Amino acid sequence: MPLGTPIIAIVGATATGKSGLSIALAEEYGGEVINADALQFYRGMDIGTAKLPPSERRGIPHHQIDTLAVTEEASVARYQLEARADIKAIHARGNRAIVVGGSGLYVRALLDHLDFPETDPIVRARLEARAEAEGPGVLFRELVACDPEAAERIPAQNARRIVRALEVVTITGRPYSASLPHPEYLLHTVQIGLRMGVEDLDRRIEARSKGMWEGGLVEETRGLVEEGLREGKTARRAVGYAEVLRFLDGELDHDEARNLTAQRTRRLARRQRRWFSPDRRVIWIEGAATPSDEARVVRDAIGVLGTLDP
Repeated sequence: MPLGTPIIAIVGATATGKSGLSIALAEEYGGEVINADALQFYRGMDIGTAKLPPSERRGIPHHQIDTLAVTEEASVARYQLEARADIKAIHARGNRAIVVGGSGLYVRALLDHLDFPETDPIVRARLEARAEAEGPGVLFRELVACDPEAAERIPAQNARRIVRALEVVTITGRPYSASLPHPEYLLHTVQIGLRMGVEDLDRRIEARSKGMWEGGLVEETRGLVEEGLREGKTARRAVGYAEVLRFLDGELDHDEARNLTAQRTRRLARRQRRWFSPDRRVIWIEGAATPSDEARVVRDAIGVLGTLDP
């Protein structure tokens, strides 16, 4: 097993209470939080990503939050480099690195042995143009034909990831799945997964979506439009913001847009669960279906981590 101060990773579907648990464990173990939610990289995308505001972080340092403008593209390779540097610095300060998030590929890129294939701007530009003109479905079918394993792990509408997969296949002549992370930690890590019954999670998602719309998501999105949101390939498609943009454009009324936000969030939660469930290294505990459960979740997590320290 790799040596070093064990990293604590908190993973699982959206709305299961990962952020709250990360703060509690950071206080318990002298930790600093490293974000692994790709949408929380974007400055100003606060309400729609359920980003924990500074006033609720209890003085715990947070890393890899608000690192990008909405017009920029997130890079897994860059995240891997910068977040691993964060871990090294946190350990040098004698603190514990606590990784928290539901973006599975970013979690794996940070924690596991994973090298990234080279890129080719010309190949990528050609594939992006095709995705824009023909739609991601056409490219996804090509990916199914040439690399079915990769296709099983990439949503059929995620044009950015489909383009990347086909780019790697074109450049290397090998399946993209050959470059996907394998379950082998780079550093000693303990992963805690938060899970919840479907009905309880759906209720939480519905309440969260309603709260976001009532809590200023439309106004936040209007401000982000002025910052170039519509030009951001990833940011403009994010759950919640994409629906608000359609509401602002008159394509959907308020209730339709809010309901679609909840629907897409439920789908996201199911994809996240499918990503993390096969990883046998994850130690699962039941998340907090109600606020009264939160203290129990913290106790359960500390119980899991009780063997970390002498």
